[in-house]
Amino acid sequence: MRQKNIQYQFAAKPWQHQGPGGWYFVSLPVKLSKEIRTVFKMDEEGWGRLKAVAKIGSTEWKTAIWFDTKRNAYLLPLKAEIRKKEQLLIDKIVQVTIWV
Repeated sequence: MRQKNIQYQFAAKPWQHQGPGGWYFVSLPVKLSKEIRTVFKMDEEGWGRLKAVAKIGSTEWKTAIWFDTKRNAYLLPLKAEIRKKEQLLIDKIVQVTIWV
């Protein structure tokens, strides 16, 4: 199995899923998602899940990104703990670094 330590950086706006539970996410850019999927498709687990490490501001955490076929992009879930720590707001651009 290959090393999973490729770093990607992007800017995006957090958004909330309109449904039960209302999870918060950041969508990775489509072009970046296509690149990641090309490189790591064989490493995906169920439902297009890829293990990753994410960093926003000074907060870094282990997580996973999920491929959303409707958006044609990976989604990075944002737990309440991360949103509070980094004072993330819906529709306010944040800088994100992920390692896959």
